[in-house]
Amino acid sequence: MKITAQMVKELRDKTNSGMMDCKKALGETGGDMEKAVDFLRQKGLAVAAKRADRATSEGIIQSYIHAGGKLGVMVEVGCETDFVGKTDSFIDFAKDIAMHIAAANPVSLTRDDVADDLIQREKDIYTKQAQDSGKPDNIVEKIVEGKINKFYTEVCLMEQKFVKNPDISIQDLLNELIASLGENISIKRFARFQIGGE
Repeated sequence: MKITAQMVKELRDKTNSGMMDCKKALGETGGDMEKAVDFLRQKGLAVAAKRADRATSEGIIQSYIHAGGKLGVMVEVGCETDFVGKTDSFIDFAKDIAMHIAAANPVSLTRDDVADDLIQREKDIYTKQAQDSGKPDNIVEKIVEGKINKFYTEVCLMEQKFVKNPDISIQDLLNELIASLGENISIKRFARFQIGGE
């Protein structure tokens, strides 16, 4: 199948990947757009895994203040070099993450950062719900495990669906950026402030 410039543009618009990467992905998948998207995501994962152990001591602190000034976010995004830290795609990523945090209100960065007492409280609620519906103990355990996994995807920043594109998670978005910029990038920490909040 002939790979047209229009197909490359469409894939590039969908994935934000480089033009040559999009052309190669379409060539590898016989022009199948969905398979090409998967191909690029897998490539992003492979690049991210290779770069994961590199230090991210450069970067920026990005802020987002929601209209009206009653909600604000600060996020630290790290990269390996000052050069990458000044690129438009890196800065746009940091802005998107700050805006996402304002909208999605994550509790923590990853699963490891969620407070044990919060997880225990959720488990207790899910267990009681399942038991009250008359489920046997072995089924209750599976239900609770499934609900806790869903809870993590709702409250952990790296697992949340990106508000501007719910087809991908924040981790997927980060992997795509790592693949396109060619160096390790990390979301280090964030703070979300809201008038009247805790």
